[in-house]
Amino acid sequence: MLLVQNSPTSGPGRLLGWFAEAGLSTRVVAAWDGEPLPAGPEGLDALVLLGGGLLPDEDGTAPWLAPERELLQRAVAEEVPVLGICLGAQLLAHCAGGTVTGRSGETERGSCPVRLLAAAVEDPLLAPLAAEGTLRMIQNHRDSITTAPPQAVLLATSEACRVQAFRVGTSAWGVQFHPEADADRLRAWDESALAEEGLDRAALLASAEADRQTNLRQSRLLVGAFSRVVTARADRTTRTGSG
Repeated sequence: MLLVQNSPTSGPGRLLGWFAEAGLSTRVVAAWDGEPLPAGPEGLDALVLLGGGLLPDEDGTAPWLAPERELLQRAVAEEVPVLGICLGAQLLAHCAGGTVTGRSGETERGSCPVRLLAAAVEDPLLAPLAAEGTLRMIQNHRDSITTAPPQAVLLATSEACRVQAFRVGTSAWGVQFHPEADADRLRAWDESALAEEGLDRAALLASAEADRQTNLRQSRLLVGAFSRVVTARADRTTRTGSG
């Protein structure tokens, strides 16, 4: 499994440990630091695209985004499981024909409610959580997906940000929130920058701490579900290859 890191401050967090528990091997590519991406998804069991404070077509600032989009499009076409997180979700939406808007007015910071929609009941990623109705997830974005891709299945929403989770095809998901991040991530956030937005970091942290156990359980379920999708596809590929 390949994890693409788009920012020095948006690492894989809890994902590496959870994927290891599921028996999945992982490799992190620091694309932001010039580490090259593979040209295609050959040999990959899955692709995970992490966050970063960029727009998905901001190639002048982030020249690695163009090859990342190419890798993503090929992975989707070949039905390699994909999980896009924050910027990763926006890359998936952009590549599939949706609209991503910078400074959209749908800003979210801290631990936020995410409401699951009816389609989540039968979705491989979110079905284990569907009965709960609402997730508590760490959010940190001011850009957002303002129009979902035409063929996407919308899986979750919120009052602040309409497109919170969606699926493209059979095995590519985008989530605006951060299942890899827990309350401790907020301790590194810029207190003065938050204050300029009228936000109190201490209050955000206290709220995230209060939601810690719910967030941990729900995030583990989501990542576990994605791991099962990855394992099932790898098993199918092995059987087909040996048949």
